[in-house]
Amino acid sequence: MKLQKLYSYTRQAIQDFDMIEDGDKIAVGISGGKDSLALLYALAGLRTFYPKKFQIIAVTVDLGFGEFNLEGIKKLCQKLEVEYYVLKTEIADILRQKVTKGTYCALCAKLRKGALNSFAKEKGCNKVAYAHHKDDMVETMMLSLVYEGQFFSFAPVMYYKEADITVIRPLIYASENEVKTFRDEYSLPVVKNPCPNDGITRREYIKKLVKQIQKENPGAKDRMFNAIIKGKIYEY
Repeated sequence: MKLQKLYSYTRQAIQDFDMIEDGDKIAVGISGGKDSLALLYALAGLRTFYPKKFQIIAVTVDLGFGEFNLEGIKKLCQKLEVEYYVLKTEIADILRQKVTKGTYCALCAKLRKGALNSFAKEKGCNKVAYAHHKDDMVETMMLSLVYEGQFFSFAPVMYYKEADITVIRPLIYASENEVKTFRDEYSLPVVKNPCPNDGITRREYIKKLVKQIQKENPGAKDRMFNAIIKGKIYEY
């Protein structure tokens, strides 16, 4: 995927769901993966020509699981002229103490998002941008259906009253395969996730399941995505 295509997807999502207003300051969550780095590229570029003027900063929440070489990301942020912050936390220690059985993905996600939201507010941001794409939206819907007996996915835009911050997801029109080609085309400095549960989560199982459904029923993934968007099957 070329940069102009990424801009097109992102701009369309922002317009369709009124994600950005004049004067917004947005914290872009940078995990080190391809998705968040693609989102950073997109929003850094859109700043220069999008009709509504906004600012961005980039933030990585360091969970404390181990080595996390972020030099490549720091250089990318310098190239894109984006302020970059690394938020050190003790989330890994908290998880080890509180969770003794199974995976701690749900609690980890809650603590990570809480830390990011609080830091964003400290830096004067009113919004946080997550790098969830089209595949993530479909997989989240399948996760809720299979494991919770509910039928919903995350919302493109969601205001968290307790944190007084709005979460936006400008990448939802891009597929994971397109993000992968963008990563390769622009040599994104992807960092390996040091989480010990990386690759063995329920989401990985659902990812494989959706891939199999798509293989046997071409176009199924897009139809599921459209069903979520048109039906507004969101978790609020």
